[in-house]
Amino acid sequence: MAFKCEVYMQTSQATLSVRTRTSAQNLPQALKRIYTAIIQYLAEKEEQPAGPPFAAYHSTDRNDLDIEAGFPVFSSLPGRELIQAGELPAGKVASCLFTGPYDQMDDAYNALNQWIEDNGYETTGIAYEIYMNDPAYTPPSALKTQLILPLKGATGDFLK
Repeated sequence: MAFKCEVYMQTSQATLSVRTRTSAQNLPQALKRIYTAIIQYLAEKEEQPAGPPFAAYHSTDRNDLDIEAGFPVFSSLPGRELIQAGELPAGKVASCLFTGPYDQMDDAYNALNQWIEDNGYETTGIAYEIYMNDPAYTPPSALKTQLILPLKGATGDFLK
């Protein structure tokens, strides 16, 4: 399958997120808990997310994933307990769109990493996934995930 890869400047975006560790096996449950807690908090504040949920992968050890998951928000909001206010900073990123089951994204990641290498870029080591539709209502074959890899040397490394 061919993937359309591109580089662009990501603008900064206020976020609410939770950073945690989990295994790949427990990832769906961890993400569901985090997203539910943030949505409940936003409802209490009479706010809405500014876009679809994201997950930042700070490590790729499938037995001990270090993730940060959350939502972009329209303006900076205070955190509460495990929910932290933050920002996706501006910076140069490489990206491609994957359509299909989450457990079949390896080809897209491989294509994106090869494209980055072929074009002389280097990643920061953090991978972002933006989940464009909800797996509770979307068949696995139609799930859309935007893969984003921040690039080194870019202005404002994407979510340090």
